[in-house]
Amino acid sequence: MAWSKLKQLLESFLCPALYGRFEYRATSYRYLPDKAGLCYIAVDKKNVLNMSDITTLIRWYHTELEIKNDPDIQIPINNEEIEAVRKDTKGIVPEDRLKVIARNRKISEYAKELLSEQSALSKSNFIVVANKSLSISIEESLESNDILLNILALVDRRVGKKRILNMTEKMKLKHPIV
Repeated sequence: MAWSKLKQLLESFLCPALYGRFEYRATSYRYLPDKAGLCYIAVDKKNVLNMSDITTLIRWYHTELEIKNDPDIQIPINNEEIEAVRKDTKGIVPEDRLKVIARNRKISEYAKELLSEQSALSKSNFIVVANKSLSISIEESLESNDILLNILALVDRRVGKKRILNMTEKMKLKHPIV
């Protein structure tokens, strides 16, 4: 499906409150066929999700700091993770410090995972995910671990206000863009 047709379909499913505020943007390079185009999701003419960004490592660090400093994000730690830290430190670290180290490791992994998903996106991946979101149900899109599927489902007009309000706690566990 051509980008212009796909964009029309996506915008036809857009929530009426977001008309004129939320848009899908894509650039292609006509004379550089080996370059994948860039794709953006913009809110109020500001790029919110930029796919294929160069500054991924810097953003990974900032994402990790945001997760560490946000008191609302709760990351559970199990006993196996604490035991792995105890093994790595050869048992010379106090028990309360083991929990802190295990939590920091898990936050770092979580931030890397989020940004690897986001940085692997390009225009071609966006088109694949957008076609998938049009062919599967809203519930599957909302339950998915894919950032783009979550975003496309949340701005869809088939998701009502009550459902969004009921999902706020669950969505806090996902990527900040979602």
